[in-house]
Amino acid sequence: MLEDLGNALTHAGKNTLVSIMLANNETGVIQDIKSLARISHEAGALFHTDAIQALGKIPVDFRASGVDLMSLSAHKFGGPQGVGALIAQEKITLEPLTYGGGQEVGRRSGTENLAGIAGFAKAVSLVPQNIQAMKACKKIRDRIEQEIGEYAPEACFYGAAAGRLPNTSTILMPGVSSETQVIAFDLEGLCVSSGSACSSGKVTPSHVVAAMGGGQDQALSTIRVSLGPDTTQQDADAFIFAWKKLYDRKKMS
Repeated sequence: MLEDLGNALTHAGKNTLVSIMLANNETGVIQDIKSLARISHEAGALFHTDAIQALGKIPVDFRASGVDLMSLSAHKFGGPQGVGALIAQEKITLEPLTYGGGQEVGRRSGTENLAGIAGFAKAVSLVPQNIQAMKACKKIRDRIEQEIGEYAPEACFYGAAAGRLPNTSTILMPGVSSETQVIAFDLEGLCVSSGSACSSGKVTPSHVVAAMGGGQDQALSTIRVSLGPDTTQQDADAFIFAWKKLYDRKKMS
């Protein structure tokens, strides 16, 4: 990816902005943001990273990352919904979307959401505690993948060979649509999400899975499993049992 970015920037014009996720929201794969920012700066481009998935799961350091801009959202690490932050280097001039009272040094006019800001600050104060809890999540996630992989060698865990967030697993169950899996797990009292997006009643394959080498059939048969600080080994047992049961049903059909 580093080489691809460098090649792309050779054809970029002035006022170029590069924006790359720190951690992918489907697979949890972590990008080398510091190196990507360096390559962008060498080409004269500004660099923004979407760190929304990462904060609270892995250490995130704005200064050390070398980026110009970073986006965060409180609901991803225990804060209130609808509250976010855009961190920018002092050298960056931001044009406001709304004008009026001149709040936030003229960057965004309007009365500040003090309750939301306080909730955001409280969630940030708990980030070290959440990161510590992620160590347990990683053990549970790895155990889930190991047991499923041993039981069903044709299963695939996208991004497993790369650095990932400790609580995320994108799992392929070949031959079983992601929608069928979501419904089956729901009936077992388990909440998972589909790796596919629905539009006008039609299922569109995950572009993330496709970019990682999966074909349309694979992209339409993946689910994303996200673990949290309260996830237990018993929860993992329930998921593994339900996954194997659905897989066995597919083999018998």
